[in-house]
Amino acid sequence: MRSRLRFAFALALAAGAVVLADNGTDATSPEVRVVELEGAIGPASSDYFIRALEQAGEEGIDLLVLRLDTPGGLDKSMRDMIKAILASRVPVATYVAPNGSRAASAGTYIMYASHIAAMAPATNIGSSTPVNLGGEDSPLPIPTAPQPPDDEGKPDGDESGSEEPSDAEPEHQDKEPSGSAMERKVVNDAVSYIKGLAELRGRNAEWAEATVRDAANLTATEALEMNVIDLVAASLTELLEAVDGRTVNAGGVDVTISSSNAHIEFISPDWRYELLGILTDPNVALILLMIGFYGLVLEFYSPGIGVGAVTGIICLLLGAFALQMLPINYAGLALIIVGIALLAAEAFTPSFGVFGVGGVIAFVVGAIILMDTDLPAYQISKPVIAAVAALSVGVMVFVLGAAVRARRAKSASGKESMVGGRAEVVEDFQGKGRVRAFGEVWQAEGDPDVAFEKDSRVTITGIDGLTVNVEANQPEGD
Repeated sequence: MRSRLRFAFALALAAGAVVLADNGTDATSPEVRVVELEGAIGPASSDYFIRALEQAGEEGIDLLVLRLDTPGGLDKSMRDMIKAILASRVPVATYVAPNGSRAASAGTYIMYASHIAAMAPATNIGSSTPVNLGGEDSPLPIPTAPQPPDDEGKPDGDESGSEEPSDAEPEHQDKEPSGSAMERKVVNDAVSYIKGLAELRGRNAEWAEATVRDAANLTATEALEMNVIDLVAASLTELLEAVDGRTVNAGGVDVTISSSNAHIEFISPDWRYELLGILTDPNVALILLMIGFYGLVLEFYSPGIGVGAVTGIICLLLGAFALQMLPINYAGLALIIVGIALLAAEAFTPSFGVFGVGGVIAFVVGAIILMDTDLPAYQISKPVIAAVAALSVGVMVFVLGAAVRARRAKSASGKESMVGGRAEVVEDFQGKGRVRAFGEVWQAEGDPDVAFEKDSRVTITGIDGLTVNVEANQPEGD
């Protein structure tokens, strides 16, 4: 009996030890979350990342990994993300992956702001010149300055080599006067911003300036050699092993990263991210505005059960919400509003094309210049503009046709509407008599040489007071 009790006691102790060991492992296992951003950085991706970072801070996550592949994005969205990273108590490791990815333009700034900057092999970083200053054919706002006479004998490779950082500053100073005042302001602001991030994280500030002024680019290996990033990692596991034990300053506090053997959780985009992504597409925003406009026009033109009004108001509000999150040119927006107003004027007070043509022209020009950026992901598609313009022209033609038909049509009410109508002879008469027309008996006057027989059909040709002028129907009209 005692041996059985001892055996049961030992078994209970062993089971308790296993449970405690498991609990201890779960309690001390680091928590790492991975957020993936692919494509242009805009309001949707910014909101998605910031919410994920805030949630990670609330739940005490050890490390947030931002796996990035972007050609760039909107300045406001980028700055919102950087502000969140700089204020975060949770270390952020931005990892350009998988192979073949890039952190261009806005992605470079985010890399410089992150506590840990890492890249996978066969990736690149750079090209951070503000592209909204020039057209699509001239992305660099400040052209290369002519070579000073002192350097006449030097080969081209010595002009901006990284081995002579002392020459870099004078070269940039020479470049500045070749651009407009606004171009210099924007570029200098971008340079100061990224250099401030470089100084904060102890990274290469000289190259940071070069990537803004000259659109410089680096491979992962080159970026590591030039102290632009902290490490090159072939996989997420390798990245987590490499940063384990590193101390970074997160939110003003020194934090030692614990990421070895971590529990990794991948964050999936939610409905809010998907909805914002759709709404902040400039093409969708423009289409919503036009649906809203035509919905209201339909409701006012032919009042019904309110479907047009409800649909129109909802679409207009959604379109306005999307536009306030995007970088818009207010001159373009004003032209679109003027165009819509002229189209509405054409619909309600037909001017036989004057308002309509002017409205279509104003709308097309406004839509083309609406977006105040040259980023391809935030441009309104030309086919979409053409389709909406064609729809507007179709509506205008329909309205004009209806106006012309209404003007040519005979009156649909009153005595005038009786002309051309049929009547029935009440009694035989010649010259004057009585006929029944439209449910009433009228005095009638016809050709005195024609005899009108009872129950025969006649045609009303005119009205004189309470007397209708009639004529006998032609044989084929009986």
